[in-house]
Amino acid sequence: MALDVSKPVRVAAVQMDGRVADIPYNLEQAEKLAGEALERGARIVGLPEFFTTPVSFDARLSRCALPPENAALEMMKRLARAHGAYIGGSMLMRKGADVFNTYCFVQPDGAVFTHDKDIPTMWENAFYVGGSDDGVMDTEIGRLGAAVCWELVRTQTVERLRGKIRLAMTGSNWWTGPVNWPLLPRLLGGVERANREFAAEAPIRFARLLGVPVIHAGQAGRFKGQFPLFPGLNLSLPYVARFLGETKIVDGRGRVVARREQDEGAGLALGEVMLEAVEPSDQVDPGSFWIPDLTRFHIAYWHHQNACGKIYYRNHHSPV
Repeated sequence: MALDVSKPVRVAAVQMDGRVADIPYNLEQAEKLAGEALERGARIVGLPEFFTTPVSFDARLSRCALPPENAALEMMKRLARAHGAYIGGSMLMRKGADVFNTYCFVQPDGAVFTHDKDIPTMWENAFYVGGSDDGVMDTEIGRLGAAVCWELVRTQTVERLRGKIRLAMTGSNWWTGPVNWPLLPRLLGGVERANREFAAEAPIRFARLLGVPVIHAGQAGRFKGQFPLFPGLNLSLPYVARFLGETKIVDGRGRVVARREQDEGAGLALGEVMLEAVEPSDQVDPGSFWIPDLTRFHIAYWHHQNACGKIYYRNHHSPV
């Protein structure tokens, strides 16, 4: 049945409790949850950023990039075809000599639209490089936009999507500070609270800035990895933390239609939205790189981990 975009559309955002570098497990969970959403009437389903494997600083991820034709994409096509639905989500994908964080949006006829995240976030630089497309996808239900995680907090994302789309498909892999460093929560408690607030507010403000509904799917599980200490040196500390989830469906005026909290774990946020643009109710500072007022710690962390990750990718990435 064709999707009638003149009426409210039932949509779903999937929250996952994924396992780092365990692609079969993650695909099984993604298919189960997306299938449940479709059985409950959703016509558009958003999977999280990196639904094939959450990303931490873990050497195993260098072997987790999938080719353009892969089992994850086939699963999305199969569900979309069977339910006459639309499904999106991002994965590590090898294209040519490099790996990208590629958001894929699949429609019922099997057509696939993609967006490569523009700038890897912090240690993510160790496993992929940035893309250069605008994130606008010209689908059979109209122009949609794709953006993931920290793309939602940069003004350049708003500038390339604003006035061009009727729905934003988004997701995140946003993480907390370490829980295994005993003194850090006491020293940086304010920074951690700010981090959670940034993650919670990002999809809401993104909707207000664009004037379109946002489907935001998140990772919410606990993970283990490493924290690289110096660019180019094989020195790191164990890092145990959680992904923040913040799975939400938001309408074009920034009102939260449905949400799933981090502590609720894997599951769904389901709701109805109109696939239409309204007048944006918020503005960005055109001279600012960031949308929110990030803390100095966040900015320093961003630059430090970017540098560590880029050198790691250069030293460990195989173009084969």
